[in-house]
Amino acid sequence: MQNEQNFRTGVTTTLISYLIWGLLPLYWALLSFIPALDVLMYRILFAFLFMIALLIFAKKKTLYIREIKTVFSQSKQLIPMIFAAVFISINWFLFIFAVSSNMVLEASLAYYINPLLNVVLATIIIKEKLSTAEKFAVSAAGIGVLTLILFNGTIPWAAFGMALSFCFYGFIKRSVSISATAGLFIETLLVTPIALLYLFLFTSYAFSEFTPSTLLLLAGAGIFTAVPLMLFSYGAKHIPFSLVGFLQYIAPTSMLILGIFVFEEPFSYVQFLAFFFIWIGLITFTSSKFSQRKKSKHARLHER
Repeated sequence: MQNEQNFRTGVTTTLISYLIWGLLPLYWALLSFIPALDVLMYRILFAFLFMIALLIFAKKKTLYIREIKTVFSQSKQLIPMIFAAVFISINWFLFIFAVSSNMVLEASLAYYINPLLNVVLATIIIKEKLSTAEKFAVSAAGIGVLTLILFNGTIPWAAFGMALSFCFYGFIKRSVSISATAGLFIETLLVTPIALLYLFLFTSYAFSEFTPSTLLLLAGAGIFTAVPLMLFSYGAKHIPFSLVGFLQYIAPTSMLILGIFVFEEPFSYVQFLAFFFIWIGLITFTSSKFSQRKKSKHARLHER
């Protein structure tokens, strides 16, 4: 009964986290009159303040504080966390920039190709071997991206930047055993001094110039940074990894729909063809993962 309840809660929290990420372009669009770099710095600052409040009232405060102390006392953990903070900050900036520059479809593309880029990086960094299905999936996605480059004459750099920065962030975080709460606190703590320096010396707008509604939106950016990550962290622990892999396509699909129907960005036949190849790759990739999981589950049952 408890496992069933955990599973349902896990599905709900994971689903909500991906829906929030998928609908974030609507939020960043409300702040599009502010330069993307300024929004990023406020996002970092308010995310850090939110994490402080969260730590103060957290039930597992002692555990989180112990994790934070451990990271700062061991360079083997601190150095990866510094790089993680840099990569996630780059990802946040490019996402905000894409929305403010009417490039929501590129943001969608980024999170469609992200799982397949993870596979490519795994073969390069940790020398994993690709299955036949994974080779086909990566090739199909590659054809899709190549179609965009050849017919549009430009490289979707924002999409690649978002996807690569998030891939590197994920690989780095795998090397550090830490809870999502303590991890996000450290990441925002590490880049908050840079954010404060920028906001004091280089910002385009003085803090006093903002209306109360704008201040609320900027403060909310910190909340919308932390909350979906917390929900995802909980949910991913209580549902199968294959289900997490399936649900992750909710975010880019939501962005794609927003880009076409809400932001009214042009969606040409070339873009459709490119996305079609990428979707084929993702369907093949996801099906392969489901099949592998079923085989390993059957193998464990036979061993018993």
